[in-house]
Amino acid sequence: METDVAIIGAGFGGLGAAIRLQRAGFTDFLVFDRGDDVGGTWRDNSYPGCACDVPSHLYSFSFAPNPNWSNTFSGQPEIWDYLRGCVDRFGIRPRLRLRHEVHEARWDDQRQRWLLRTSGGEHTARVLICAAGPLSDPAIPDLPGIDEFAGTVFHSARWRHDHDLTGRRVAVIGTGASAVQFVPQIQPTVEKLTLFQRTPAWIMPRLSRRISAVEQAAFRTVPGAQRLARARLYLLRESLGLGFLYPALNRFASRLSLRTLRRQVPDQHLRDKLTPRYTMGCKRVLISNDYWPSLTRPNVDVVTAGIARLVPDGLVTDDGVHHAADTVIFGTGFHVTDSPVVRRIHGRAGRSLSEAWTPSMHAYRGTTIAGFPNLFFLLGPNTGLGHTSVVLMIEAQLRLVLAALRHMRATGIQAIEPTAQAQQRWTERIDQKMAGTVWQTGCSSWYLDATGRNTTVWPGLATSFRMRLRRFRPADYRTASAGSTPNDSEREHADAL
Repeated sequence: METDVAIIGAGFGGLGAAIRLQRAGFTDFLVFDRGDDVGGTWRDNSYPGCACDVPSHLYSFSFAPNPNWSNTFSGQPEIWDYLRGCVDRFGIRPRLRLRHEVHEARWDDQRQRWLLRTSGGEHTARVLICAAGPLSDPAIPDLPGIDEFAGTVFHSARWRHDHDLTGRRVAVIGTGASAVQFVPQIQPTVEKLTLFQRTPAWIMPRLSRRISAVEQAAFRTVPGAQRLARARLYLLRESLGLGFLYPALNRFASRLSLRTLRRQVPDQHLRDKLTPRYTMGCKRVLISNDYWPSLTRPNVDVVTAGIARLVPDGLVTDDGVHHAADTVIFGTGFHVTDSPVVRRIHGRAGRSLSEAWTPSMHAYRGTTIAGFPNLFFLLGPNTGLGHTSVVLMIEAQLRLVLAALRHMRATGIQAIEPTAQAQQRWTERIDQKMAGTVWQTGCSSWYLDATGRNTTVWPGLATSFRMRLRRFRPADYRTASAGSTPNDSEREHADAL
C-alpha cells in the first residue's frame, strides 16, 4: 500500500506529527504502532503510582490544551485519556494502523521511497517520520541465573496486573524514576520488599495539588487563562534549567534535597545509603514525597551490594548474602542510546541507522540524518531535557518537519537529507556547549552512550532549541528531484548553533 508519509509510533510524537500534518494540508499519511491502542509510553507504563514529573499544562500539546486536568502533575490514566481524546478530537483515527509493528524500513534510492515491512503487511512511503520514542523498549540486565528463578519476573513498563503482590517477597532492581513511584505503592501490601540500589538518586519534593473546579471552569471559559498558566509554567521550568548548565546554581536545591532526606529518614545508616555523592542533575533528578519514607518501614531492606546471580528462591549478592524473593520487578529503565528501532531502519546503500550511529548518535538539529533521505527522527540525539517538557521539543521538531515538507512541495524535490558537513558542524557545537554542564561532572548515567558522550540531553534551554529549529535552511541539505539521484555537492553553510 502506498502512502505519502509513514509515521512510526502513536505516542506524543507520532500523534503530534499526524495532527500537525493534517492541519497543514498533508492528509495522505498513516500511523503505525505495535500496540492495540495509542499512547506509547503512557499506554505501556501502567504500574501503580505512574505519573508525570512535568506540570500537566506544560506536558500537553500547545494546540490541544486540556482545561480539565485534575492535578497539577497528572497521573498515567489521565495522560493516556488525553492522548486518546486528541485522536478523536482531530479525527485521525482512520489513519491509525494499530497492531502494525514495523519490522523493517528500507530506503529505495531508485524509487525514492521508503519500503516498510510491518506485521500487518507491506507499505511504501515518500517520507518516514520515526516517533518510536526513547522510552519504549525496556532494558533488562542480563543477570546470571535469571532463567533459573522459580518466581515471577517482569519490568515495570510491562506490569503484571494479574500478579497479586499481597503477602509476596518482592525484589525491586533499580531505583530510577519508575521505582520511586511504584515502591511506595506496593510497600504496604507486600510481606517483604528488598530494594537493590546501585546509585542513590537526588530527590526533590513533589509539589502537586488538586486543580479545583473553579480553576477548571476558568480555563474553559476565560480567554487566555490556560495559555497564561502554561506560559508561567514554561518560564518557571526554564529557570530550573540554568542549574544544569551552571552546576554551582544547584547548591540550594541540593541542600533542600538533603534536608528533606534528613527529615524523612531518621536512621543514620539508611540515610547514608540514600545520600547521593555526585553533582545534582548529572543523573535524572526525581520528585517524590513518599519514596524515602516508604524505605524506613520494617518490611523494607535497601541493599547496595551488587547482584551476583539469581537462584530459584531469590537473589545472591556479591557479598554472598542470600535474599529470599518470589517476585522480581525490574525498574531498570529503557534502551535509550541503543534503541532497537535503529536496527530496523536502513538508509542509502542498505546501511542501518544502528551502523550509522555506532559508536555514537548524530543527527542534524536532532531530527535529520545524513545518508537517510526523507527520514525525520523525533526526539533524536540531544533532544532530551532534564528540567521541562519534551513535548516542547517535539513541537519544535514538527515545525521543522513541516517547513521541510513545504519546501519539497514548492520546489518539486523528492528526496532531502542533511549534508555530512552540516551534521558534523551541529555535532561539534553540541559537544562544545556540553562542556561545563552538569553532565560533564564525572558520573555515569543513561544519558551517556558507550563512548561516554552525552547523546541524549540538549545542552541548553528549551527556548534555545526552539529558536534554532525555527527556520528551515535549504543550503544545509542535499536534494534529489523527480527521476534524478541525489545531488552530491556538499555546500558549506555557516550554521551557528
